[in-house]
Amino acid sequence: MPEEPRPVKAELLVDGAAHAVELHLTGHFQPLDGRYHWGGRMTGEPAVAALLRAGHRDVQLRCAPAAPVPARLLEIDPWGNVRFAGTGAPPHGAV
Repeated sequence: MPEEPRPVKAELLVDGAAHAVELHLTGHFQPLDGRYHWGGRMTGEPAVAALLRAGHRDVQLRCAPAAPVPARLLEIDPWGNVRFAGTGAPPHGAV
């Protein structure tokens, strides 16, 4: 059974600007490539969806006090939230 998404407060970092978001994050270890894959849905200010529409896909996510991690913005869902994904350590630092 998949892990239930858990909300995490974070910052979306794009071009030196920080945007407050809430991540609904899930993840799993993928034995085929030996890496942890994570992703989910982010809610926040309307500027977040506008960033994706403007072509910003490669971003960083930070959950204090953890260091920022690279992530990729994927799509806007029907409710205006942004889907995202990443590999390696997740934004909150705990696996």
